[in-house]
Amino acid sequence: MKRLSLLLALALGAASVGSALAQTQSTNQPQSRRQAPPFDPTSPAAHDPVMAKEGDTYYVFTTGRGVSRLATKDLKTWEALPPVFAEPPAWIAEVLPGSRGSFWAPDIIYHQGKWHLFYASSAFGKNTSVIGHATSPTLDPQSPNHKWTDCGMIVQSVPNRDFWNAIDPNVIVDENHTPWMNFGSFWGGMKMMKLTDDMMAVAKPEVWYTLSRRLRTFELDDTDPGDGAVEAPFIYKHGKWYYLFVSFDYCCRGKDSDYKVVVGRAERVEGPYFDKEGKSMNEGGGSIVAQGDGVKWAGVGHNSAYTIDGRDYFVTHAYDKETGASKLLIRSISWEDEWPVVKL
Repeated sequence: MKRLSLLLALALGAASVGSALAQTQSTNQPQSRRQAPPFDPTSPAAHDPVMAKEGDTYYVFTTGRGVSRLATKDLKTWEALPPVFAEPPAWIAEVLPGSRGSFWAPDIIYHQGKWHLFYASSAFGKNTSVIGHATSPTLDPQSPNHKWTDCGMIVQSVPNRDFWNAIDPNVIVDENHTPWMNFGSFWGGMKMMKLTDDMMAVAKPEVWYTLSRRLRTFELDDTDPGDGAVEAPFIYKHGKWYYLFVSFDYCCRGKDSDYKVVVGRAERVEGPYFDKEGKSMNEGGGSIVAQGDGVKWAGVGHNSAYTIDGRDYFVTHAYDKETGASKLLIRSISWEDEWPVVKL
């Protein structure tokens, strides 16, 4: 793992989950952090963005210390908001000693009258990971009702016990009003489990599925993330189909990033998901939706997708081909034969 890339991402307030995994093979030693560049309101730095709209304001949550936040009314000019957590919830230090307070790959969803924020914390390059959960009545930091209440841990992965990684959470409510959490990075692929109706815990009896995975070198130790480079699942319902987006290959290498987004679809949230050629995503399938264009952008990945006010949005981060910086990218989704098309 190129630790310099990771430290730079942390300095920007946007360390990525993928960096911890993609960079584990490197022998580079840590170097001192560089000063973060000034905030760019028209092209903000971001990793692993998710988006929601409340009132006339769009809010984006990203990887960062305390969970980073951005706000805009026009999707053009952005304001940096204070992080969700001024101090990390106490339970994280108990479960993950040495945690530095940086939270990875959040997800945001409105359910039963309040906003639910899911986030991950982990040890770099290991599946020593947890997914936590917080709620707030509103996203507006100016509202007197604005208050994030941490609700504790949803799930934990433990090395040598679990062949999956509890990071990159995404939650969707199906047509039967059942909440499901999908998550994962490398190891044995993307997992999904049923949540309780209030999203506060894993439902009992537990119901789990594997949604997507890639071939992994068999001889590797179970504690090694491996070379089956898939992570960042996000399920989006459009028409009769559930679309599963995942990111293939590697982020966090600046101009050398080869991150890309692929998709498959299913008529049931549980899957199985198949790509355009009919290949199962559990067998490495996935049709490319977005990737580096070789001109402006290098790797493109860790996306989310939404229909807001009648428009379909693809929200992701992309690495500037010239500077290597990770930037927030929001594009419209068009549709061809019921498959999503995104133009960078």
